[in-house]
Amino acid sequence: MNEMKDNEYDDINRILSSIYGQKQGQDAFRRILRLIASFAPGSKRETDYFNESDVILITYGDSLEQKDRSPVTVLHQFAADYLKNIFSTIHILPFFPYSSDDGFSVVDYFQVNPVIGTWEDIQQIQQNFKLMFDLVLNHISAESQWFQSYLNEEQGYQDLAIEIDPSEDLSLVTRPRSLPLLTEKKKSNGKIVHVWTTFSSDQIDLNYRSPEVLEKMVQVLMCYAQKGAAILRLDAVAYLWKEIGTRCIHLPQTHDMVKLFRAILNRIAPETLIVTETNVPHEENISYFGDGKNEAQMVYNFTLPPLLLHTLLKGDAVKLSKWAKTLDSISTDTTFFNFTASHDGIGVRPLEGILTTEEIDDLIRSVVSNGGHVSYKKNPDGSESPYELNITYLDALKAPLEDMDVYHIQRFIASQAIAMVMPGVPGVYIHSLLGTPNWLEGVLNTRRFRTINRKKLQYDQVITKLKDPETSCFRIFSAYIELIKIRVLQPAFHPNSGVAVHDVDFRVFLIERRCRNQVIVAVTNVSNMPVMLSLSEYYTPAQMEDLISGKWFDTGSIRLNPYQVLWLTRHVS
Repeated sequence: MNEMKDNEYDDINRILSSIYGQKQGQDAFRRILRLIASFAPGSKRETDYFNESDVILITYGDSLEQKDRSPVTVLHQFAADYLKNIFSTIHILPFFPYSSDDGFSVVDYFQVNPVIGTWEDIQQIQQNFKLMFDLVLNHISAESQWFQSYLNEEQGYQDLAIEIDPSEDLSLVTRPRSLPLLTEKKKSNGKIVHVWTTFSSDQIDLNYRSPEVLEKMVQVLMCYAQKGAAILRLDAVAYLWKEIGTRCIHLPQTHDMVKLFRAILNRIAPETLIVTETNVPHEENISYFGDGKNEAQMVYNFTLPPLLLHTLLKGDAVKLSKWAKTLDSISTDTTFFNFTASHDGIGVRPLEGILTTEEIDDLIRSVVSNGGHVSYKKNPDGSESPYELNITYLDALKAPLEDMDVYHIQRFIASQAIAMVMPGVPGVYIHSLLGTPNWLEGVLNTRRFRTINRKKLQYDQVITKLKDPETSCFRIFSAYIELIKIRVLQPAFHPNSGVAVHDVDFRVFLIERRCRNQVIVAVTNVSNMPVMLSLSEYYTPAQMEDLISGKWFDTGSIRLNPYQVLWLTRHVS
């Protein structure tokens, strides 16, 4: 590639030199340029990353099962029949061959797990929906061919894993688990080594100090872009680079890696965006926006799920409102990915500095009372502290002391409605959409707490419930779909529209969204008590229409029933 052509890639060259130094950086640069030159682009899409019509469904490829059909084709049928023109995108959680962790211990990055379907099945879904893929880039399965090649010391794989002398002082390393950080492995020549395993002994951390490892993972990145991924989720990216004597989280080289992936995608597939998955306190989380142009276009809004749960269980919106006033997505090219539930638990660390220790303890007690569990992480001093709450979001929102919780479903829908009106793009977990309760049997079978929210549903049973108005599945799904149908038509819900949060009553969360000629005032009673409200201080004229009910309200005197949601609107000149 000539010098003039090289100059077009100065940003990539500069980032690689920052990570590796001049000499090794040039080697890495040549490798990346060869990959870019060989890239065969897939079909092009819009480069306007997101708008008010974007809502993302989060699901495993086999969350829905039906006899004699591949799960991915079942998912496609369900989505096409029930979700078309409602959800814009489907995030299919890791659908590759794997050895553990329900897909997050990848055996082969380039293949679809034959148990759930084929690449053709995956791409069929793209006829109706955009797709979000997982780039599980921190670690690979111990059963993968890559790791076996490392154990055999084959050319190109000698530096795949991170070998550490177990006598090294690793006490500063941030731990998301209570499991050992190092795992003993035996190479084919009989040599015993200890390799870095952040998450489990089956998940071998990749050594990004090696340009050969980087080259392999850039090939994976390009494969997913070529296969048409509209969004790439960088799983556990915060732990990517290791430096003994540091916390080994959010290191400058990790941010440089995100910048590198963004720069490469800018060249080969500018319509593919990056979302970073970093289950950490808010200020650390939003650091992955970079300067608003050079890192992730979206970050998971990890503070929202636990803080919203606290808000509705306490019937007090003060801390949620205070936090919501601080939300800033840095630039018009970035935004938040707002969710309440996912395949993982509800993170506790994002509450640091927002809730007191006593309030967090109350939240934990409530979750345990509702049949959930608590997962812990190891601290540098050897102690343990709560890392995440394992429970379905539906069951987390039960009133723990009430045998007959008449407001349970209303409380849950109120939580989802709030997530929909926050600045950003909403993400909806399939088990929230279908009102799935705790899967206690699954936890007993797998002995893993996260299984509680990963039930495999029988498609025929789901459809039967969706046709029966008496089921909670029908009630939740119907309410959810109606809210989304309304949401996607409102310019004021554009991810980057104007935002204002007003303190009108401690039991009420009020957020104003404004875009072009529309204002929407989303009002939610987060308590089990009626609330009388006056908004005349903020809004005139006195009459506003509720988009949900179609009724008109006098802003000077509004009565909110327990957990009632209003999306009040008016047009402005």
